[in-house]
Amino acid sequence: MEGLNRALFLWLNAPANPGQLSMAMALFFAEYFIWLIPATIAIVWLRGGERTRKALIEATVAASIGLCINQLIGLAWMHPRPFVIGLGHTLVAHAPDSSFPSDHLTLWWSVAFALAMPGNFPRAGMLFALLGLPIAWARIYVGVHFPFDMAGAAIVSLLSVGLTRRAIGPCLPYIFRAATCVHGLLFSKFIALGWVRK
Repeated sequence: MEGLNRALFLWLNAPANPGQLSMAMALFFAEYFIWLIPATIAIVWLRGGERTRKALIEATVAASIGLCINQLIGLAWMHPRPFVIGLGHTLVAHAPDSSFPSDHLTLWWSVAFALAMPGNFPRAGMLFALLGLPIAWARIYVGVHFPFDMAGAAIVSLLSVGLTRRAIGPCLPYIFRAATCVHGLLFSKFIALGWVRK
């Protein structure tokens, strides 16, 4: 399996002299595109209603659980990144920590899969899930992840969403009320001006 993982990595990894366009795209998706998640959550929360905000709470909890699971996996099993073993070409600097699973993609797909759950926003969730594919490609292209790291991220994301539904499902109305109270205190002036939804 490790041989297949490395072979797929070398097939998707950047060549020795990548083109400017492919390099720019890879750097954008590998480093900056992830910021769309917090930006989207913040903007949609400020303008959304109860159903929307509950879905965002669920997505945020799922992403947090997913990242915690990744940390536990990394502590239990250290899988070196490609550049640590001198494989392929590396276009960005990265700490030599465990590569499996990808934190970037776990964060992205945990949010996407949570939104795609019944009762939330399946179309938006599936769109976000598809937008995770260029992130997966880019993280391999720039040389900081293996393909199997992305498969691991998908599994962890699905697990985190399942755990979230079980853990906070009965508590979600109470969490929502608490979050709404904090929201009201923080944004009272903007709510009064009509810029932010109550």
